[in-house]
Amino acid sequence: MPDRLFAEPHIRMTERDDGAIFILSAEPLQDAPLLIEDFRRHAALHPDRVLVGDHVTGVWRTCTWGEMRKRVDRLAQGLIDQGFVDRPIMILSGASIEHLTLELAALTLGVPVAPASVPYSLGSESHEKLRGLAEVVDPCLVFAQAASFESAARAVSNRDRVVVSPDGVISGSRKFEDLFVEATSAVEERFSRVDSASVAKILFTSGSTGKPKGVINTQGMLAVNQQQIRQVWPFLRNEPPVLLDWLPWSHTFGGNHNVDMVLANGGSYWIDDGGPSPSLVKRTIANLNDVQPTVFFNVPAGYSVLVPILEKSPDLAARFFSKLRVAFFAASALPQTLWDRIELLAAKHHSEMMLTTSWGLTETAPSATTTHFKISQSNNIGVPLPGVELKLTPDSGGKLEIRIRGPNVTPGYYGRPDLTREKFDSEGYLRTGDAVQLVDPRDPARGIRFDGRIAEDFKLATGTFVSAGTLRPKLLSLANGLFADAVICGHDTDAVKAMAWLSAGHAGRCSEDGTPEPSLRQEIEHILDQTSQGGAGSSQRVERLLLVTKPPDLESGEITDKGYINQAKVQEIRHEIVILLNAEQPDPRVVVVPKRR
Repeated sequence: MPDRLFAEPHIRMTERDDGAIFILSAEPLQDAPLLIEDFRRHAALHPDRVLVGDHVTGVWRTCTWGEMRKRVDRLAQGLIDQGFVDRPIMILSGASIEHLTLELAALTLGVPVAPASVPYSLGSESHEKLRGLAEVVDPCLVFAQAASFESAARAVSNRDRVVVSPDGVISGSRKFEDLFVEATSAVEERFSRVDSASVAKILFTSGSTGKPKGVINTQGMLAVNQQQIRQVWPFLRNEPPVLLDWLPWSHTFGGNHNVDMVLANGGSYWIDDGGPSPSLVKRTIANLNDVQPTVFFNVPAGYSVLVPILEKSPDLAARFFSKLRVAFFAASALPQTLWDRIELLAAKHHSEMMLTTSWGLTETAPSATTTHFKISQSNNIGVPLPGVELKLTPDSGGKLEIRIRGPNVTPGYYGRPDLTREKFDSEGYLRTGDAVQLVDPRDPARGIRFDGRIAEDFKLATGTFVSAGTLRPKLLSLANGLFADAVICGHDTDAVKAMAWLSAGHAGRCSEDGTPEPSLRQEIEHILDQTSQGGAGSSQRVERLLLVTKPPDLESGEITDKGYINQAKVQEIRHEIVILLNAEQPDPRVVVVPKRR
């Protein structure tokens, strides 16, 4: 009989006279082996099991656990011989067998890796952000996966940085294959010095504001976080996870949470060359014909393009749900209508899989809370993991900021002690800037509800606070797939407004300047009208909306490498749209909530 899916939460809560609320798990955190120790153990136990598969060559390439162990030791020796062990290694690559081999070799030697977001390399002409990352990290070695990364590699290379690429596809680079040599006792000697304090990764995050910061991820952080997950997902102990995953390894969700889950539990990671768009999802569909995941990770945008296809393709849906134990979403709230459709699909195909989510940051490796219990609302972000201490601190606007302390929390920012000092409060809790509410103030085991980013909140002219972080998912949920994303506006005005991007399937229903065709205007009017129903106050009512046709831009900071919309930056860059939304006489392009008789 399979292990139970989730462990029952046991949560403690105390309140202090200053209004702070402290919440933690009553379950003690168990000892956690380092990930590289887990990797070596699983390679010995099941050397013939596939560890990773990719589509770099256009067809599935695979590498077993046993093959990877040999590759890692040989590459580690080459890194020692060439002197690439004294400074970090920068990785310009999507997910691949080579990428994973390099990361595991670096973990073996205690050398930090700094994987850079692929859009910084391929979506930019100036490579300004990439240069900034390289200045912070100062890598000794730069790995570039393919010829398409040549411009980016040149932007960050100098006399002290060697560029390597598979088969030397980057002009002037060394061949990656030449670094693989016969392993000696030097590898084991370096490995013996690796401990929980050794820096594993430098992951860059810009969050919702500011320039990218290099977050230190230690080997102990990564190991502890997987142990925390293992304790609340007990089925992982005897069911090695099978993943089909497109999420980028430069981000903590894909690169830490998902990859490390496979490494810690002896599973298989199939790299999906698809993604969360109508064009890329075709590759995901093709890959689902080959791989039936036991745990499936995605973001709401990914589910929004996948679910309609599953609804129309019973055979595909049957395969998708055949072995699925957990369907997981993160990065932002899943629109409630989409949540309901996923559960309906699962029931139709007799699947007992559970929908779940968690919350955390790059600074927390990443999970800090998770919903390891049955929930029906996607804004419930769960309860603290074993070993995590939460402090909910009242702010001046009446919200509760969630702060974190625990062994999975970063020691700070690479080369930025000033940022480190600012990020932690006097009691050692990490300030997150996220607001939450208790689902049930009398029972913390029922979870915490996300209440938006404090920095994104604003006041109307009436003094009423608007929580963009809760109103945005409400609008997207009511739109039921019509909008790809939205920005909530209205600071210091008399009403809330929004700008929105149409989903790809509806893009042809408005002109280049954003003027909607009549039927689309009626649909949007209906959506706006719905935001005002149920007694919603002015802070939860969207009065006007303007469609934006130019997509948000990563390089200018409108969208982060995680895919988050930077609400403030979009409004700053597209100030003329904000003016149109706020004009006394609305522009013809602006859709206005219909007047009620």
